[in-house]
Amino acid sequence: MTASAPSPPPLLDTDVLRSFVAIAESGSFTRAARQVFRTPSALSMQIKRLEETLGHPLFVREARQVRLTPEGEMLLGYGRRLLKLNQEAVARFLSPALDGVVRLGTPDDIGTRILPQVLSRFASGHPAVQVEVVAGRSGDLVGRMIDEKLDLVLVTEGNDDLAPGLGEVVHSEPLVWAGREGGVAAQRSPLPLSLASHGCAWRGMALAALDQAGIDYRVAYSSEHCAGQEAAMLADLAISPFPRSLVRPPLRRLGAEHGLPPLGEYRIALLRGESLSPAAEALAARVVEAFQEWR
Repeated sequence: MTASAPSPPPLLDTDVLRSFVAIAESGSFTRAARQVFRTPSALSMQIKRLEETLGHPLFVREARQVRLTPEGEMLLGYGRRLLKLNQEAVARFLSPALDGVVRLGTPDDIGTRILPQVLSRFASGHPAVQVEVVAGRSGDLVGRMIDEKLDLVLVTEGNDDLAPGLGEVVHSEPLVWAGREGGVAAQRSPLPLSLASHGCAWRGMALAALDQAGIDYRVAYSSEHCAGQEAAMLADLAISPFPRSLVRPPLRRLGAEHGLPPLGEYRIALLRGESLSPAAEALAARVVEAFQEWR
């Protein structure tokens, strides 16, 4: 008798993988259900079948969140790559063929947060489009767009050199005080500050809040780039106003326990030049999508 060929291994369903990745990234079946437009019970059934297929538990269910098992962490890497490859394949056949050059301007503190994801996904779907990225101050970038040297510009609302209400607001988050974990800069008087250059919205919001609270301060360091502000904080020489999402160890948030006033929200807007090409419109859509996923 001829030996029968071994059965091929089961295939992973893309829809189930999408649910699995959403749960892993959000830490919650409820939050993931809203992202994939299913009920939590439907996601629970999907994960149960996936665990049965692979023969391993993928999540540890806790009171308020779920976390990955070692096998789940391994699958997460594969799942992300498979979903990305699926997206690239579909986009390659269904997306209209675009080419040309798109010029995008962004301040460094904004660009470093979303550009890697934006450029990677955009290049996958539109490999023939060349993207030129220019980093600089918001006001300078808007001027270059008016001169038709840039197609799209990301700016921080509230800068002195910008008219209010420009563009489409694509992101909003709290501006917070930040300093070195275990540092003493926040205890000094006058309060040492590391700020962006004159005209920056972060600078204006911080100084207005301190003035209103009657707190003595001195501008110890000034830099056009947030990396310069961060360097002074890391050295525990000053504190800074920083977007909450940029405060990462060894930095920490500072607040009322240090006698510091709240700073409020700051917003990022996307400006579009006139008569955008289809390629520029496609990149703009990808930028908006990246900020929505980032929230």
